[in-house]
Amino acid sequence: MVGAAALGFMIMLEIAARHYGLPGPMTNQVREVIFAPKSGGLLYASMALTLVVLPWRQRFVAIGAALGVDAVFWLVRWAADVKVTDGHPFGNGALWVILGCAVVALTRRTGPDRVLLLKGVGLGLLLVVGRKTGDTWLLITSKTRPMVLDQYMATADHALGNLSWPMGRLVTATGAIGFNFLDFVYGQLAVAAVVVALYQLRNVAAERRFPGHHLVRTFLLVGLLGPAIYMIFPVVGPVFAFGDGAEHWTALSMWSADAPPSAPWAVGDLWPQTPPPIAAPHAMPFDEVTPRNCMPSLHTAWAVTIFVHSRKGPRAIRFAGAFWLVATLAATLGFGYHYGADLVAGVVFVLTIEAALRSHDRGWDRSGIRLTAHGATVFAALLVAYRWLPSEMAAYPWAYGPLVVLAMASVIYGYVRTTTSWEPKAAPARQLDPQPEPA
Repeated sequence: MVGAAALGFMIMLEIAARHYGLPGPMTNQVREVIFAPKSGGLLYASMALTLVVLPWRQRFVAIGAALGVDAVFWLVRWAADVKVTDGHPFGNGALWVILGCAVVALTRRTGPDRVLLLKGVGLGLLLVVGRKTGDTWLLITSKTRPMVLDQYMATADHALGNLSWPMGRLVTATGAIGFNFLDFVYGQLAVAAVVVALYQLRNVAAERRFPGHHLVRTFLLVGLLGPAIYMIFPVVGPVFAFGDGAEHWTALSMWSADAPPSAPWAVGDLWPQTPPPIAAPHAMPFDEVTPRNCMPSLHTAWAVTIFVHSRKGPRAIRFAGAFWLVATLAATLGFGYHYGADLVAGVVFVLTIEAALRSHDRGWDRSGIRLTAHGATVFAALLVAYRWLPSEMAAYPWAYGPLVVLAMASVIYGYVRTTTSWEPKAAPARQLDPQPEPA
């Protein structure tokens, strides 16, 4: 179901991108069969997802084939003196292996074996094409939403203490080391998700089937539904709407003495030193380049997904899930990409999706319907409050701040309590009746 929806969504985005004279996600992915890929690490992570359906011997053969193909591509580029300036020198081999598995499934496998291998191929391809889909969707938001609602978000965010501003100053204080560390964590979120997914799918080859629910399903559905909210609530983020709008190419460059002047579209050069003043908010025009991808924070949603799905793993997996969540939250705020209110919405958003997927997997009942409806209601209430009550939230932060946090906490509590009740209970050991002693 999720796979079919994702494919239809990608086709729609391909058509939309062509309308703007640009290649779409599927075209960009096909190019990487030959040309240098944008992310070689992601392609190898996607190949790893495909290989979960194969026995270990075939996995080693596939990995060797991928490395061999990449070595050939490297030698050809070196011999032709082709400089890889906009991509990675490796990754083509991983994509070739994924496509090769599809050919093997169609020509050499039959019955359940063919279906299982095609599911593995589909899982890997959905991850890599999903990355291209996200890039295309961000372009569409910038082209179709000329007005942004950042002033509403910044005003409402006073109820939460404008968290991006102090976190921005904190990241500045950590220097290049802190910045580069958080930047790595922020950029490798998909790879971290694959690590947790590989643990969840470790028994697929032996059991010859996928588990009913796993991390990749939630990841894909978050990516499908999230951009729809971007179109309803377009927001560019503090660093663009209230800063100089520069990208973080080098650590601290945007706050140095040589930083460029404020962008003409920004309210002013306020971030991260000066919190925005409380004033009557209004929609403001912005450029046709910056993505409107803040509300809700999908990086937060994905990090929460990793955290939730890592809870049943060994200690190392659990620690990694908690670490990636904390570091991602710090990066989203500290880089000025999101407001605190975005993060709250992202948590509620993903737990609602997770509840719906788990309820669908186990069969809808009263507890699943109630949990999903509660999450959806809270998320809708947050959107309404951010859009139509920002001035009141800023004027009474002592009231609205706790209310927003309590609303999020109610969804977290409901999710933990309900899903815990769904876990199978261990049957108590049967007590044997005492035997009478012989006379």
